[in-house]
Amino acid sequence: MKVDTTPRERDSDGETIDLFIGPQHPGSGHMRLEVVLDGDVVVDITPDIGWVHRGVEKIAETKKFIQVIPLVERSAILDSANMNVGYVRAVEKILDLEVPLTARYIRTFLCELNRIASHLYGIGILGNMIGTSTLYMWSFADREVILELLQKFTGARLTHSFFLPGGVRDKPPRTFKDELEKGLKYIENRLPDYRSLTFDNPAVRGRLEEVGIIRKKKARELGITGPNLRASGAKYDARMSGDYGAYDELDFKPVTRKKGDSFARLMIRIDEIRESIGLIRRINEEIPKGKIMSEETRSINKLITKDFPEGEAFSKVECGRGELTTFLISNGKNKPRRLRVITPSFRNVIAFREAIVGHKLADIPAVYGSLDYFPPGADR
Repeated sequence: MKVDTTPRERDSDGETIDLFIGPQHPGSGHMRLEVVLDGDVVVDITPDIGWVHRGVEKIAETKKFIQVIPLVERSAILDSANMNVGYVRAVEKILDLEVPLTARYIRTFLCELNRIASHLYGIGILGNMIGTSTLYMWSFADREVILELLQKFTGARLTHSFFLPGGVRDKPPRTFKDELEKGLKYIENRLPDYRSLTFDNPAVRGRLEEVGIIRKKKARELGITGPNLRASGAKYDARMSGDYGAYDELDFKPVTRKKGDSFARLMIRIDEIRESIGLIRRINEEIPKGKIMSEETRSINKLITKDFPEGEAFSKVECGRGELTTFLISNGKNKPRRLRVITPSFRNVIAFREAIVGHKLADIPAVYGSLDYFPPGADR
């Protein structure tokens, strides 16, 4: 009986080649890929993660509940609002807090702006991996428009720490509405340019179409999440069932693609950028007037000095790369007893073998980029 082993463990049989990509290789990010090749065809691949482990969960045990908020977003600073809200929702469940509707709208607003920024980053990295420098430069330049909006709203480009248990720190600035629409129109008008110059480019489509296919049934079996799952045709999105924003008020419906290949995973992110723009516009027009913090936690001082009740809480939110789950345990003190965070990239790393085996060595960067895998997010 033949036993599957990693390249480190397996003796060469003279017919295959063991190739190590990373962790310092520019095509692997902060991760090592252990690849077995038959000629230039990949017969096995093992992602070796953990090279940028941050120890977020253990550090959280030494911090007060309120101090963990800026800690958890460091796992994926490209999508910090969505990372924050997952932890904050778990704290709110332990405290049995009800979030005002206005605060829920603001949370949704910032999460969707962050989703656009995250997708533009991932699209740019994919362009870089397949040698399309125009896609890389366009995406990163256009992402600056969103980061500037986030900075005007929250005071920070990347790590906002804007959500607090019970609500949010502030309302939008008075002049923000017009600036927002100007930025959204710019991004919206840029998307056809992407399609005409890049996505409809035969060289790009040749690298991505019919490459790295993950069928819907297999995607569900593997437990991958986010745009990677929806690109395979599965209509699952944690925003549909989550309780952390105003998505139920906005009649949100996820977008999907069917083919499940690298090109579908690229285009699903473009589809989601359009969807996010629509949600942001609706929020900008319909946001209700009202309180932005719960009465019980209307000041940070209360949160810092407050002893938390004993209990456990679980939250589920949809980040730019997929579902984030947070499990929090309180033992009645002002610091977490245990924090467990399962990030989208940690869930999606399992897709590498399914998507890459059987393809050629040159296809690895294209598939990697299409999965939008973020090593620090997985290592957390």
